[in-house]
Amino acid sequence: MADTPPFDLFSSHDFTPPPLPPIDDEEEEQREGGAFDPTRKERDLFSSREEEKDSLHFDPGPSLLPTPPPPLPAPAPDPPTHVIGIDLGTTFSCVSVWENGHPVVIANKNGKRTTPSWVCFTKDMVFVGEAAFSKGSRHPTSAIYDAKRMIGRKLSDEAIQQSLKLWSFTVTEYRGGNCAIQLKPDVAPSGHTQVLCPEEISAYVLANMKQTAEDYLGCPVTRAVITVPAYFNDAQRQATIDAASIAGLKVERIINEPTSAALAYGIEKKSTETKAQTLLVYDLGGGTLDVTVLIVDGQVFEVRSTSGDTHLGGQDFDNNLVQFFMPQVKEQYDEDIRRNDKALKKLRDGCRSLKHDLSHSTEAAIEIDALVNGEDFESSLTRDQFNEINSDLFKRCLQPVDRALADAHLTPAGIDEVVLIGGSTRIPKIQELLADKFPGKPLSKRINPDEAVAMGAAIQGANLSQSIEEKNSRLSGITLMDVAPMSLGIELASGKMSTLIQRNTTIPYSHSRTYKNNEDYQTEATIEVFEGEEKTAKKNRLLGRFIVPGLPPRPRGQVEIPVAFSLDVNGVLEVSAYVKGEQGTKKSLVIKKDKGLLTEEEIKKRGKELQDWERKCRTNKIN
Repeated sequence: MADTPPFDLFSSHDFTPPPLPPIDDEEEEQREGGAFDPTRKERDLFSSREEEKDSLHFDPGPSLLPTPPPPLPAPAPDPPTHVIGIDLGTTFSCVSVWENGHPVVIANKNGKRTTPSWVCFTKDMVFVGEAAFSKGSRHPTSAIYDAKRMIGRKLSDEAIQQSLKLWSFTVTEYRGGNCAIQLKPDVAPSGHTQVLCPEEISAYVLANMKQTAEDYLGCPVTRAVITVPAYFNDAQRQATIDAASIAGLKVERIINEPTSAALAYGIEKKSTETKAQTLLVYDLGGGTLDVTVLIVDGQVFEVRSTSGDTHLGGQDFDNNLVQFFMPQVKEQYDEDIRRNDKALKKLRDGCRSLKHDLSHSTEAAIEIDALVNGEDFESSLTRDQFNEINSDLFKRCLQPVDRALADAHLTPAGIDEVVLIGGSTRIPKIQELLADKFPGKPLSKRINPDEAVAMGAAIQGANLSQSIEEKNSRLSGITLMDVAPMSLGIELASGKMSTLIQRNTTIPYSHSRTYKNNEDYQTEATIEVFEGEEKTAKKNRLLGRFIVPGLPPRPRGQVEIPVAFSLDVNGVLEVSAYVKGEQGTKKSLVIKKDKGLLTEEEIKKRGKELQDWERKCRTNKIN
């Protein structure tokens, strides 16, 4: 074998083993630590029952034989085990369930099919959804939103620093430099200054979705499929799982939002489409943008590439409008409302309504009652002005499209249809940009952009459920083939990233590469695992590290250390390494979604606190 630079953790050769065999049910459950069993053997849902028949017969009179005991009552049927689908959105959330052969979006108690992802804390109560949104005008510093933008992120992130300028609540640094919300003693559930991580805020929203589903189904719900942006990293995905655990939900599967939407789209369309189609799903929601290229061939949904921006959505357009109108407000009232939380909330709400109006009209007015000192504010804006104000955002809106096409080795001509998902795709300029990018290609709006993601999650949930009363042929044989959203690798001695699994690799997938010792006579090697696209490893996100002992004392470059990566369909990464030719040196690291910001004990404690507050709110009839 030719000499290569030693444990520069640089490779001497690559080896790609044959595709992994399908993971059986028992193995999959064990690898998730019991937190996931998507495909247990299906039970036969039909039981034979003798047909009751009426017949004439001769009664011979009383029997001389002992009277047999009455038959035992039939055992009570198992309660239904629904796996609901939840779209946990930045601005709105939605819940759906598979029922009577199709996904049903469940309306909340106010009859709305989407619920604001808002949580508001007052002296004695916690409000969620529409109630929290309306309370936000009077309690702007304790009305929390944008938890999805904070979850799994560091306070030092540039995107977070930009948002801090417009958030009326207090964001502070928490464990490991992560974002957290600080509540004052007069509104904190604990009665003193309290720090809540974004997972806890999201847990209140998820608990609200859970309750909405239970009210509709009339039975407890404990299992869910939850969607996340395709470009969410491991920390953000784990934080979402932790939020669900606090809310009392077992996450059966985390799936990417555009994949989920494509599933809903494909199920609805497949009755009329027989040939394979290459789709580009453009999902622009309230806070995130995802672009996914996938092939839909019958019941097979194969993702080819994904890209996105986890800090680009409808709220960024709102923020630009707020910044545009602030000078007008200052000129009229001689007051900088950045220091006036209530006025800022009113202006933001007015800008959001203005944005919606401009999706239907070429000019619209913004009218806000008693914005400052009891005085009203009025102004207007044209659609052209709106487009100019947000020109920087529109440029960013196409960048993930170009990346996704490049990663899929396609041109716009190779796309059969563009599927629009997310409420922000209603902005006319977005549709204009996509129509120009994909000339002659239809922009599909056949499914509700606000509900498609939740519907797809419900379809996946039905696949995982053991108690679907009707096994509908529309679900049989559905296969999702997703991809790794980010590259995975290890750090070389030079500091560079050695990638073993490239982003957009179809999962499950495994790959092995052999490295050599970097120093003379070293006795152990440290393996550090990273996730990201930067060439310098430490600019990426560290997932974990472990030490391989037992290196024989040899000169630099004389000891071979094979390193293997294996990524399963659930995003569980297993890394192993050993010293070639040496027994007992194999070490491994399983990086699965069980090591988030919160410990297991903290998750249980916060879950109990959330339940206590739910009971208190119900007692006071204010939930």
